[in-house]
Amino acid sequence: MRSVRDRASRGHPEDRGWLRGAPPPRWVRVLPLLLLAGVTTASLITPHASDLGFLLGAIPPLAVLSYGPLATAVLGVAVVVALNIPSAHLNRPGNTDLLTIGFVAALSVFVSFVRSHRDAQLDTERAIGEAVQRAVMPPLPERVGGVGCAGFYRAAQDGTLVGGDFFDVRAGPYGVRAVMGDVQGHGLTAMATVVSLLGAFREAALDEADLAAVAARMDRRLCVDSAAVRHAELFATGMLLEFSADARSVRVVACGHPAPVLLRAGAALEVSVVPGPPLGIGVAGVGPPKEVTVPLGPGDRLFLASDGVWEARDAAGVFYPLPERLAALGGAPTTRLPGAVWADLLRLRYEVRDDATMLVLAPDPPAA
Repeated sequence: MRSVRDRASRGHPEDRGWLRGAPPPRWVRVLPLLLLAGVTTASLITPHASDLGFLLGAIPPLAVLSYGPLATAVLGVAVVVALNIPSAHLNRPGNTDLLTIGFVAALSVFVSFVRSHRDAQLDTERAIGEAVQRAVMPPLPERVGGVGCAGFYRAAQDGTLVGGDFFDVRAGPYGVRAVMGDVQGHGLTAMATVVSLLGAFREAALDEADLAAVAARMDRRLCVDSAAVRHAELFATGMLLEFSADARSVRVVACGHPAPVLLRAGAALEVSVVPGPPLGIGVAGVGPPKEVTVPLGPGDRLFLASDGVWEARDAAGVFYPLPERLAALGGAPTTRLPGAVWADLLRLRYEVRDDATMLVLAPDPPAA
C-alpha cells in the first residue's frame, strides 16, 4: 500500500499549472510557429493578406513564454526575414515598421534570457524545498508492522508540499502507533511547528508505554516552543492511535481532532472518542486525554481526515458528508481510497479551503 502523498502533494508540475511555474502547454509553444507560418503563407498566396503583417510582431513576445534566448532569437530573425520577402508584400511602408519589430525581437531575447535564468533558480530552490519537506514528512511505506498504510496530502498554500497538517505511522516496542494533526495556520509558517510535533511523537512513541503520555509529550513540546514568544497562542489538534499486537483492537486518543471513521462491511461509522483539549494548551494542567479502545474485526479499516476534508463546502455552504461518501466509496482498495475521496470532492464541486489530509490504516491479524 503506497502513499498517495507521493504524487498528490509533492509539487507535481501538472498540478501547479503553467501560470504557476509548470511548463507551458503545447499550444503555447506551437502558437508562434503557427502564426509565422500562417501569416507568411497567406501573404504569399494573396497580396490582400499583407495587412496581417502586424501579427508577426507578436511572435517574439510569445516565444518568450516557451523558449530560451537562442530559440527566441531564431524566431525573431525569421520574422525579419519574412518581412523582407518581396513576394509576401509585408515590407511596404505603412504596413509594418521593420525597426520596431527588430527592437521588439531584441528585447524579447533579453527577457527570455532573464526568464530562463530565473526559472533555473526557482527550479533549484523548489528542489531544495522539496528535499527539506520530504525529510520532514517522508512518504509512508506500504506497511508499518502489521498495518497497511495509505496517505494523501494536499497543501492549501500553492507551491508548498507541507502545510499545517501532518501524519506519521511508526512501529515501536509498544506496537504500531499513528498520528494525525493540524497545526494552527498553514503553509510554510506552520512548518516549524510540524517539525517539532513530529519529532516529539517519534521519540515518545519509542519511550512512552501509555498513549496518553505520548500526547502529553507533544503538548509539552508546543508549550515550550511558544513560551518564549509573546502572544504566540500556539496550538494543534491531534489524533493518536495504537494497534494491538493481534490487530483486534486499537486505542485512540483525541486532542481536538475529528474522530476516525471505521470502515466495516460496507458501512462507515464515526468512532466514539472522548474529546480532549488541543495540544499546546497544557493538557497536564486540565487533565490528560482519555483513551478509548475500539474492537476491530477482519477487514476493518480506519479512515482519518483533517478539517480540510471534513469542512469542505459545496455552493450552498453544506459540509461534505464524509461518512456517507465513505460508505459509497468504501469498496475501493486501501491504496486508492484517499484518491477516490479527493476525486469525489472535486467531482461534486466541494471547495476545500484548508490543507486536505487523509490517512487509511488497515491492520491485518497475524497468521495463525
